[in-house]
Amino acid sequence: MEDSEIVDLYLAREEAAIAMTKEKYGRGLRRIISSVLDEEAGKECENDVYLRAWNLIPPNEPREHLFAFLGRLARNLAIDEWRRTNAQKRKTTMTELSEELQECISDRKSVEGEILAGELKQVINSFLERKKPEERRIFLRRYWYFDTVPEISKRYGYTQGKVKSVLHRMRGELREVLEKEGYLDDDR
Repeated sequence: MEDSEIVDLYLAREEAAIAMTKEKYGRGLRRIISSVLDEEAGKECENDVYLRAWNLIPPNEPREHLFAFLGRLARNLAIDEWRRTNAQKRKTTMTELSEELQECISDRKSVEGEILAGELKQVINSFLERKKPEERRIFLRRYWYFDTVPEISKRYGYTQGKVKSVLHRMRGELREVLEKEGYLDDDR
């Protein structure tokens, strides 16, 4: 079934929409969720994704990018659940990823930071669009899907050194772009 047809089911409030979504995209959503949560919490999170999609379609109509819409829901819900369950403790992977990206993205917890978040998203998307497809895939696998360097290496047949090098270089380039656009403090 095509994405547009699945969205039509949601718009008509047909429960079959959830079954079709699960059939078509369940495996991919579980992959995103499992990179953050264990299997048990992941099952509940997957169900939450379907509920959230049910509640967000309408008013949203992600006809052309349904998996991206669902993937974003899955990722955000998984991260939120991870934060709730790990509020008192730190998990190595999430800490490592945060530290890697901290090199180029500052933590703005202010009204100004909230206002600039949408613009920052556009700057990062534009940065990624200008990259070679292989670089963009590596970056997204690491920082969107939370894949480890060995997993990325295996997936694309690159050495771990190449993956680390690409990530290091891209973080540096992203930092330069963000500095140029005024998103980073001069004293960082």
